[in-house]
Amino acid sequence: MSEANRRMILNLVLSNAGSHRGAWRHPSTKLEDIHDLHHFLRLARKAEAARLDSLFIADGLSIEVKAVQHGPIFGYEPLTLLSSIATVTERIGLIATVSTSFTEPYNLARGFASLDHISGGRAGWNMVTTGVDRTAANFGLEHLPSHAERYKKAREFAEVVLKLWGSWETDALVQDRASGVYADADKVHDIFHEGPYFSVRGALNIMRSPQGRPLLVQAGSSEEGKDLAAEYAELIFTIQRTFEEGQHFYADIKARTAKAGRSPDSLKVLPGLHVVVGATEAEAQEKARELRGLGSIERSLMSLSNMLGIDFSGYSLDDLFPKLPEPGEANAYQSFHKMVKAVVDQRPVTIREVLEKYWVGNGDLNIAGTAEQVADVMEHWFRNGAADGFNVMPQLNGDTDLFLDLVVPELQRRGLFPEAYAGRTLRENLGLEPVL
Repeated sequence: MSEANRRMILNLVLSNAGSHRGAWRHPSTKLEDIHDLHHFLRLARKAEAARLDSLFIADGLSIEVKAVQHGPIFGYEPLTLLSSIATVTERIGLIATVSTSFTEPYNLARGFASLDHISGGRAGWNMVTTGVDRTAANFGLEHLPSHAERYKKAREFAEVVLKLWGSWETDALVQDRASGVYADADKVHDIFHEGPYFSVRGALNIMRSPQGRPLLVQAGSSEEGKDLAAEYAELIFTIQRTFEEGQHFYADIKARTAKAGRSPDSLKVLPGLHVVVGATEAEAQEKARELRGLGSIERSLMSLSNMLGIDFSGYSLDDLFPKLPEPGEANAYQSFHKMVKAVVDQRPVTIREVLEKYWVGNGDLNIAGTAEQVADVMEHWFRNGAADGFNVMPQLNGDTDLFLDLVVPELQRRGLFPEAYAGRTLRENLGLEPVL
C-alpha cells in the first residue's frame, strides 16, 4: 500500500475500569459500572460513533484468589459480551481472545462463526496460547506444556479452524422451496483432519460467515508467536516500549510475513498504547501521578509471578531482581519475559524498582498528555515504520471518552484516520482482501 493511501488502524481495548491496575480506586471511576453490561454497551456505541475500527476484549482462564482483594481481574466471557455488543452496533469490529491451549477447534470455529453472523461480518479471533501455569490446574493438568509444544499445537489448531470455516462454500446455501433443497450437499465438505493434536471430521454446523471467515489476530512477540502471526494473522497486537523497539519489531514481522509467502501489507502491526488524556499536559500528568499511587504493589507482584513463571513470594521487594534465563528457556509469556530481561540486564535493579518504574502498562508504550501530544507520538510511530495503528488502552475509563472526543478528531484533522466506515464488515473497513 502506498504511503498516500495508508491510514492508521485504531482498536480499543474494553476493560472494567481502565487499563491501570489501580483505576478502579480513582475517584472518577463509577464502581457501579465495573460489572454492568450497559457500561460496555455505552462505550461500544460511542467508539462506533467515533469510527474506531474495532473493540477488543482480552481474557484469562484463572484467578489467584488472594488477588481479588486488589481489584477486578476478568469479567464477562468475551464471546458472550461481544454478542451482546453486536446487537447495539452496526459497523465496529468485535475481537475476542480465546486460547488454543484450553478449548477445541470445532467449538471455537463455531463460536466465532456465530459471532460473525450475529454481527453481520465483524468478528475477529485473537489466537493466543496460555502462558500462566496456574491455569493448567483448572483443566486437569499439573503444569502447562512447554512453550514450544503450545505453539506447535496452536499452529495445528489454526489450521483446523481455517478448514472448518472454509467447509461451506460461498454459495452452498440454496433455500429452494420448490426443489426442497435447503443447502447444496456437494458444496459442504467434511474436512477429515488428522494430526498430532487433533482429529476432526467436520464440516462446521453453521454456514459460511458473512466476511468469508472471521479476522485472525495474534498477540505475542516470541519467535514462535511471530512466525504464527506471519503465516496466519491479519493483525498482530504487540508490546513495544520504545520507538526503536517498535521499528525493529515492525521490520522483523513484515520480513517474516513476506518469507511466509504473503504480502507484508496483509499483516497490520498494532503496538499497545496506554494513554492518559488531559485538557492540559499538567492535568494529564497529574492523573498519571494519581494512578501510580493507587496501584497495589501486592497485586502487581502476583501478576509478575504469573507472567514470568517465577514465584516471588519468598523475596523481599528490596531484593535485587533475580537473573532471568533466556526467553527461549522460559515456559511463560516470552515477549513479556524478553522485555523484563532487557530492563534487568542493563543494571542491578530491585524487584520494587521493576514494579514501580517499569510495570505500568506491562511494558507497552505509555503517553500522558494533551490530545495533540498523544497524536504527535502516534503519528511519529505510524509515519516512521513502527506501527500500522494502535491497540488503545485508556488507563482510566474516563480517558476512553477523552480519547474518542479529543484524540480521534485530532488524528482525523491530520488526515491519519478516516471519518467514515468504508463498508459493513471488519475486512472491508480495514481494507483487507475478501476471503472467497
